[in-house]
Amino acid sequence: MALGRRAVIPGGLVHHSDRGVQYACGDYIARLEAHGIQPSMSRAGCPYDNAMAESFMKTLKAEEVDGSAYRDLADARARIGHFLETIYNGQRLHSALRYRSPEEHEADQRLIHAIHSPVDRVPRTTATTTAVAY
Repeated sequence: MALGRRAVIPGGLVHHSDRGVQYACGDYIARLEAHGIQPSMSRAGCPYDNAMAESFMKTLKAEEVDGSAYRDLADARARIGHFLETIYNGQRLHSALRYRSPEEHEADQRLIHAIHSPVDRVPRTTATTTAVAY
């Protein structure tokens, strides 16, 4: 979803997963890196590395999935996608983002990036005239 809807700044997106073989295979890692995504994995025997992902899954299950009766796979994808884009990323406040939504946080980051962009540091040239004495 992130690749289809947002521009990824190389190194600005981290994909964190557990140590499952599907996430460690070369093809998967190569696909992440081809899109400028930094792979990240939990350390063996350290469940706290994955705490943020586990917290997200708990939120998704509690606020969207539990109690929902999806008609089929397409309905589940559409409704979960809507929850993620509209509620989780657009409205829900996140303590890790100083109680702002991800959309607010990303807008702030874009503004900061625009202010500190190298384009702004290009020296401005001014027209000068040279006086010649005869």
